[in-house]
Amino acid sequence: MSAPHDAAARREAFAAASPVTEEMIHDLVHGFYAKVRKDPALGPIFNRVIPAAEWPAHLAKMCDFWSSVTLMSGRFKGTPMQAHLKIDGIRATHFARWLYLFEQTARELCPPEAAAIFVEKSQMIARSLQMGLQLARGDFEAALHT
Repeated sequence: MSAPHDAAARREAFAAASPVTEEMIHDLVHGFYAKVRKDPALGPIFNRVIPAAEWPAHLAKMCDFWSSVTLMSGRFKGTPMQAHLKIDGIRATHFARWLYLFEQTARELCPPEAAAIFVEKSQMIARSLQMGLQLARGDFEAALHT
């Protein structure tokens, strides 16, 4: 069994070798959600679920999430599936729009190698969330085709 400092050293080495930086994560998260809040399909959902006063905390949490996903920082503490299960009306079209805006923003704000990492991770996360939501709602047929 490795000591905790060994795990921390591995995370630091991984982050140092990654083309993704904390600054990119901040810029991507803030740029992306600025688009989402104005989007005709996604804006009403996000703005209904996240009150205006809670957006700064949500953005900080999303920066922690993407730092954990791309840099293995371990900062994110949350349960994305549980959070999304509480939201009524999420459909496959919303996931497609979310992915489109996320990829567009990543390619606008990040170097190609980093953007590719963000896009790949976002697609995996969206598939997982979409499948989990479908299974939780008893839509086993749709989950098989996600």
